[in-house]
Amino acid sequence: MCVAIMKGRRFSPQEASLLQEIILNRRDVRGNRFHPDPLPQTAIQSILEAAVHAPSVGFSQPWEFVLVTDTARRRAIRDSFQQENSKAADLFAGERAELYQRMKLEGIVEAPLNIAVFYRPSTAPVLGQTSMDEVGRYSVVCAIQNMWLMARSLNIGMGWVSILDPAAIRGILQVPKDRELVGYLCLGYVDEFYDAPELERLQWERRRALQTLVHNETYQPPQQEN
Repeated sequence: MCVAIMKGRRFSPQEASLLQEIILNRRDVRGNRFHPDPLPQTAIQSILEAAVHAPSVGFSQPWEFVLVTDTARRRAIRDSFQQENSKAADLFAGERAELYQRMKLEGIVEAPLNIAVFYRPSTAPVLGQTSMDEVGRYSVVCAIQNMWLMARSLNIGMGWVSILDPAAIRGILQVPKDRELVGYLCLGYVDEFYDAPELERLQWERRRALQTLVHNETYQPPQQEN
């Protein structure tokens, strides 16, 4: 009997369990949780190193990061959020509209560090991206997930602000027009990490059961509820 010998770093069950704990305790942090204390440069470096070690299609590494700490600049970005948020609020009605108005959905000024994450399109064909152009942007999302997990492992909160006008953000940060904003992140130490996602706690949505999301061999349409 031939047993293949695996080369490279091996991880123990305890290390795998720790990673699972970090994943299960990752949270999207809102503005009312952040402390204003600046983050250590070593922590910021670790978070950025985690980002650039994410997988990317064709090893294209199509990400760029703009670190934002200037108060005036963050206030300008918050103004963009407030304009877009007023539009979004009109999309909900009834109890959801009331809940939406009460929620604190960003920490742009409260968090000591903002990071704008951009997709840099390639000017040449990218291996693996010729049929699905969007996988370049997916690579940037992988980098953001790495940042989130590293931040959580350092007990640093991170929130992703998506209610923004990308063109306005590019202008404020003086970013070339060919770059695409993928994520605007707020980072800082926090007073609490909730034991469950905030939107789950507020009953905005319920967590979907795993068995309803996994299909074997072929896709099976979900059963209609009675």
